[in-house]
Amino acid sequence: MSRKWANVKIQNIFNNQIAKAQTQGQKQAQDIYTQSYLPKMKDCYNIALDPLGKQLDSFKFSKLICSHNKVNFFIGGAYGFNKQFLSSCDAVLSLSSLTFAHKVANIVLCEQIFRALCIDHNHPYHK
Repeated sequence: MSRKWANVKIQNIFNNQIAKAQTQGQKQAQDIYTQSYLPKMKDCYNIALDPLGKQLDSFKFSKLICSHNKVNFFIGGAYGFNKQFLSSCDAVLSLSSLTFAHKVANIVLCEQIFRALCIDHNHPYHK
């Protein structure tokens, strides 16, 4: 359904460095995520998902993402992101004050993107 309104592409960025990062400690893990994600931030509105980020309702989320032509979302690892990465993003949002596994966060994010597109196009799904 979202294909009508937007080209939504999910790209999982998981490399050997990220795989090892979780066993190397917080600073190293955060630095490796930053090194892996920074090159992907060109020519887009970049949003990091972080438990300490701003929480928006679905209507404000819709207004935010639908006002940009190209949006990237970044989901961090178990230790989240370092300050350098967060400050490089255009926005830092929280899906919830709960902690989610990567796959669950991805599903929640995809549903919210779909909901945002429905809101923007007056489709009744969001009601």
